[in-house]
Amino acid sequence: MLDEEKAAPPPPKPTNTSSGSSSCEHLDETNHRTGFLSKFSDDLDPRFVYLPLLVCCFATGLTDGTLYNAYGTFVSMQTGNTVFVALGTSGQNNRPFGWARSLTSIGSFIVGCVVFSRFHALVGRGRQRRTVFISFLVQTIFVALAAGIVQGGLIDGRYPSRRDPADVDFAELAPIALLSFQAAGQIVNSRGLGVAEVPTVVITTLLCDLVSDPAIFAPFAANPKRNKRAAAFVLTLVGAIAGGFISKATGLVQNSLWLVAALKLAITVFWFFCGKEKKA
Repeated sequence: MLDEEKAAPPPPKPTNTSSGSSSCEHLDETNHRTGFLSKFSDDLDPRFVYLPLLVCCFATGLTDGTLYNAYGTFVSMQTGNTVFVALGTSGQNNRPFGWARSLTSIGSFIVGCVVFSRFHALVGRGRQRRTVFISFLVQTIFVALAAGIVQGGLIDGRYPSRRDPADVDFAELAPIALLSFQAAGQIVNSRGLGVAEVPTVVITTLLCDLVSDPAIFAPFAANPKRNKRAAAFVLTLVGAIAGGFISKATGLVQNSLWLVAALKLAITVFWFFCGKEKKA
């Protein structure tokens, strides 16, 4: 009897199931957080990165078509603004201090190019998810700020303006600066993403590259760069037409800007869900 009691194994110790379950949950949460953060370090699938840039072409046409009608300057295409500044030196602008609006746009665009390009160099790679995500988030905020300035009545947002043409409101420089700054992000992103054939803010070189392409009449699938250039030109043109019609129909400037902000926000969300590059 005593021998049997000595040989009997000790009873198992009770396990703390709640502690083990808590540890597993904490481990899963940590892995989920790590996976979420690592997602922003992925390089984006190069097959699809051109799609948001084509949307940017439409947004460029929409913005410039609206702003030129309302304030007599461009915020994306700086060739026209350079001519306006040059004409201003001989006092031949159509509006008083029109050269100041154009000069503000050019200066803000240059600053934007410097800031966005340095940001790309600081973050890492131009096709990295976090690079384009943050860049387009900033662009969205700047467009929304410009739309809010007009919506809030800080400047005249009616089209056509009922203000005396001789009455110069330098507060108009604020939305022009914001929109020109963010427009620089588009072309910097197009370079970083490796889609230089869709610069998003330049039509002259785009048309030159399109029509001088020796394979311009190649089958559709054989020349993707030509297809992107043609689509970029058409979308910019359609965007400018839409900007004119929206301003004319609503009599307001901010509606087009809110639409551009919505498009930029949609692009920002797209970058989050866009697939990552598949390594060979």
